[in-house]
Amino acid sequence: MVYLYLATALVVILLGAKFFTNGVEWLGVKLGLARGAVGSVLAAIGTALPETMIPVVAILLGHGTASHEVGIGAILGAPFMLATVGFFLAGLAALVLVRRRGSVLLRPQPEMLRRDLGFFLGAYTLAITAAFLPASLRPVVAVLLIGGYLAFLVRALTQGERCGAGDDTGPLLVAPRSLDPHLVLVLGQVACAFLLILGGAKVFVQGIGTLAHEFGVAPLIFALLVAPVATEMPELFNSLIWLREKKDTLALGNITGAMVFQSSVVPAIGISFTSWQLTPAAFLSAGLAVASAWTAFLYARRLGYLGGWLLTLMGGGFYLLFVVMVLSSLA
Repeated sequence: MVYLYLATALVVILLGAKFFTNGVEWLGVKLGLARGAVGSVLAAIGTALPETMIPVVAILLGHGTASHEVGIGAILGAPFMLATVGFFLAGLAALVLVRRRGSVLLRPQPEMLRRDLGFFLGAYTLAITAAFLPASLRPVVAVLLIGGYLAFLVRALTQGERCGAGDDTGPLLVAPRSLDPHLVLVLGQVACAFLLILGGAKVFVQGIGTLAHEFGVAPLIFALLVAPVATEMPELFNSLIWLREKKDTLALGNITGAMVFQSSVVPAIGISFTSWQLTPAAFLSAGLAVASAWTAFLYARRLGYLGGWLLTLMGGGFYLLFVVMVLSSLA
């Protein structure tokens, strides 16, 4: 029954992702947004909300030091997973789909990629630096992070090529015969698809946890190797669908936009409501996330694209390095 639940959850997530990506594209068309903003803002925030709620609930509704530690770990863990596991899965998808795509290269809009990764590097570094600052200065950092994200939103939503109902945007799935579907239909499809993704991901994580328990997998091993992949399922499936359709700007924007959101807004909450004391493992994950983002940023800045092999080896390598170092420290 567990395997049946897992298979059903995967189908639900895939179905939800298909309707979500289609609906988000049409939402960008109806709102006249820049194409890069659809992936970096709309899709990114939507798919990042479920995992973002973990640290928010732990910090604001939890009690005691333990809850704050869980919240801080989750805050720093999300960008790390996106910069390693997220990049790895995107690169792997490009390699698997090479025949359909015709190349292992990912070619998003260079300005979108530089903008997202550049902001992430600045915001995330500032958030980590706050751990070394006096408590009196940390509120200033939180304000800078929130203000920076608002500036990012304005820039992302207003700059770049506008979305249009062209040949690359298929018909709205809930209204396939309509050339100009009503905004209510678009919003309804996006909302229902989001709930499908959320429900499917929840069942999938629970099923994976049950299997880990049945096979006697240690909780730490499960937390390091299995749970991160499960929690990144929404971003993975959205990016997979967009990569399959050769919409690299949307696919990579979904990942990098989520990195931007989770390196600014969410850390601002942690800095404001916790002691913001970081453990060695937290610093390690942050350092590897920054290293991965810097590698992608410099590569894209020089060549204007990213390679599937680069993302696969880089993301997988940094994540594996983290696992080895954490397990070594516990041995």
